[in-house]
Amino acid sequence: MADTNGGAALHVPVMLREALEWLAVRPDGRYVDCTAGAGGHSAAIAERLTTGRLLALDRDPAAVETARRRLAPHGSAGVVRANYGELKEVLSGLGWGPVDGVLIDAGVSSMQIDTPGRGFSFQAPGPLDMRMDTTAPVTAASWLAGTTEAELARVLREYGDIGPAGRIARAVLARARAGRMETTEDLAAAVREALPFVKGEPAETRTVFQAVRIAVNDELSALRAGVGQALEAVAPGGRVVAITFHSGEDRIVKTLFREASRPVVELLRDGRRGASFPARFRLPVARPVVPGPEEARENPRAKSARLRVAERLAGGDGKEA
Repeated sequence: MADTNGGAALHVPVMLREALEWLAVRPDGRYVDCTAGAGGHSAAIAERLTTGRLLALDRDPAAVETARRRLAPHGSAGVVRANYGELKEVLSGLGWGPVDGVLIDAGVSSMQIDTPGRGFSFQAPGPLDMRMDTTAPVTAASWLAGTTEAELARVLREYGDIGPAGRIARAVLARARAGRMETTEDLAAAVREALPFVKGEPAETRTVFQAVRIAVNDELSALRAGVGQALEAVAPGGRVVAITFHSGEDRIVKTLFREASRPVVELLRDGRRGASFPARFRLPVARPVVPGPEEARENPRAKSARLRVAERLAGGDGKEA
């Protein structure tokens, strides 16, 4: 999620044009933006609605307030504080039936990264917090204080694709045990201590922060739940559009979309084929859509973005063929 809010200036969110194109917003449709952030995607969707409705979600209380201010001129839009893994519950509570489109913009927002007090970035001193939901009990500092070397190494490998994961995990936990793992500077220093042969700031520092953030916020579990619930929420012809920023996120979206786009044949206990169920979705684009060269050049945070689309088929209710 790379929507930004640099003080008074509101910046264009990542892949805005592509997201709107693939959502195919109808003026009378119902849409959900599962990651409101600063409200960039949401506002662009709301501007295209006449009799339609927009629901924007975010787990971050600060983002909810920012999105509410930005969407205030749009009577068609409402904002709810919730994780996208709670999409089904939110829609049910509001009495919404099937929707025409769901947008999920995964990861951390630029608004969060650019606020030093949130602790998401190694580029500014701040408390080692990293909570997307600031009311959650576990911060990055407390998570590191309670984890094991093996678990941290696994997190660094799986969520950061980090080669020297064991070496970095040992250095981080040595600092944590000594009571020196309270700030972003402490975590960045531990990475440098683990890789003394690297001049300057190691490239791994960014991905260590990414991996710890994903673990603290249980982001991949939420994404898996959110995408699954989004697929169930859309009406025939409705689309789920997901923007991801690293391989672990993209793998989850790709797997769930592909599973939904394949017919299913029931296998009986004796090995015989049972009932067959048609594919519920089609994939309008086989490969992920990436940012255009101009956006990638102007916004470095957009470079790793990948957008995937799934569209529910007419009759794609999973009933026996």
